[in-house]
Formats: sequence, C-alpha cells, structure tokens
Amino acid sequence: MPASSSRSSWLDEPAPRFGVLIPQGWRGDLEHVDGAAAQFEAMLAVAHEAEALGFDSVWLYDHLQREGRTTFEAWTSLAAVARETSRVRLGQLVSCGLYRNSALLTKMAATLDAASGGRCILGLGAGWDDEEYAAYGYPAPFPSVGERLRQLGEAAAVVRALRDGGPATVDGATHRIRDAENVPGAHVPLLIGGNGERVLLRLVAEHADACNLSDSVDPAFYSRKLTALRRHCDAIGRDEAEILKTATFTVSGEEPDLTETLAGIVTAGIEYFILYFERPTELDGMRRFAANVAPALRP
Repeated sequence: MPASSSRSSWLDEPAPRFGVLIPQGWRGDLEHVDGAAAQFEAMLAVAHEAEALGFDSVWLYDHLQREGRTTFEAWTSLAAVARETSRVRLGQLVSCGLYRNSALLTKMAATLDAASGGRCILGLGAGWDDEEYAAYGYPAPFPSVGERLRQLGEAAAVVRALRDGGPATVDGATHRIRDAENVPGAHVPLLIGGNGERVLLRLVAEHADACNLSDSVDPAFYSRKLTALRRHCDAIGRDEAEILKTATFTVSGEEPDLTETLAGIVTAGIEYFILYFERPTELDGMRRFAANVAPALRP
C-alpha cells in the first residue's frame, strides 16, 4: 500500500525552502575548537544562527566516528538542539537503518517531536559506512546493498505502522514488532535518503513523505531521478506530488553562479535544499546565503 494519501501540512509550505547541516565534528568542522563541551556549544551556535537567519530546518549526519575526530551522535544532539531553538525543524541525513531497532527509532522520533513541539523529521537510509559498522560491533558481515535495501523497506514499514501510536504488528524477516505501542504517537514525516533509481526510489514511493537526493549540482541528475520516482509512483497508484523532493550538497554561501544553479535544480523539481556550508562555525556562508541567495529564489 502506498504511504499517506495527502501531504503533511509542513510539506505544503512555499518552495523552495532551505535547511542547514550543522557541524557535529564528523567532517572535521569542530577540530579548531578546544574541548568537547565547547565543541557542542559551537554546534548549538550554528543552529541558533540558522534559526535567526530564517532557515527552515537544521540537520545532522548519522555517523558515529571518523579518524579520531569528535563526532556527536545525531539523535541525542538533536534533543539538545530542540530545547535551544523554537522554530526550525529537526532532521537527520539520514538515520542508518542498521544501527537502531526500527520500533525504538520510531519511539525516539516521537519523543523528539514532543520535546520540540512537533518539529521532528525522521530521516532513514540504508547505510554505507562498513568501517564504522564493524568498529561498533554490529553483526558481521556488513550486509550487501541488496540486503540493506531490503532491510530499509522493512524498517520503513515499521515506522509507518507505529508512528501514530499502535498497537501494530509487522512480520518482516529482520524487522518485527508484535502488538507494539508508541504512546504518545506522533505522525512524524518520514524522509528516505538515497539516489538508487531501481529500488531505493521505489521504497520512497511506497513509504516516504519526502526523499533526499545528494551530491550533485546538475539539474539533469535531479530530473532523471525524479522521473524514476514518478514511474514508481505511477506503478503503485500514488500521487507523486505527495512526496517532498529535497537535495543536499556543499556550498560556500555565495558563489557567483549559485542562485542560477539552484534555480535550475528547482526547475528540475527539487523543492527543498539541505545545505552544508563550508567552515560552518564561521557563519559567514550562511549569512551571505540568507541575505543574497535565498531571497532571489523564494516567491
């Protein structure tokens, strides 16, 4: 059965909209700050500034380690961000379906939604970091791409079944719940991230409220991916317009052609940008973008 029959209200806000990936250390963006507590405060300062500048959301990667660098965990960090902000939505790009029991993940999302006054977005993906996976002792071997995608579909089915409170039963091969409850429930939007045209975007069509495509500034890339998504929606009888289309890549803030580039991607069908700004704790890139690029693109 397709996911919801209509878009959640947050999806109907005027496009394009803009979110910010805030620094959590995984990309080496907190190494110049001394001490874990100060690094966490630096991360929070970027979230504060993003909200003050009018960005719509803040996001964290779901990674656990990288080459001895400080790497703050996404969900506990977002709980702190929730209490330090009042308006921006809070998401992950994206929660690795291999790292957490999917019913527990749905409970975590409902809790963060309550803590933030209804601002949580649940990002979900198949995962890719085999070294991180092995380091944290998850069951060997690292699953194949096909197996990870199969498990992602089962995890998404559990999220959908349980996010409104339950009780719910799902009998998957690796993701199973039996009369599980999630009280208080919260119909948190489900975003699935990934670029795969054959299977991943089919899972988006079947389960998600939003998709996330990444790492390209070529409008043709997005046009091709969204055409594939439309085919999957047509095949299951779902209205493709119900799904919010988001894109993620790195920017410096005000490259000479950035406005033109983003306008081309909007024309290709992207409605929401989730951007990582180079040297994020310096704040200048976000400020230039908010002052010069965002107003030129918004209606």
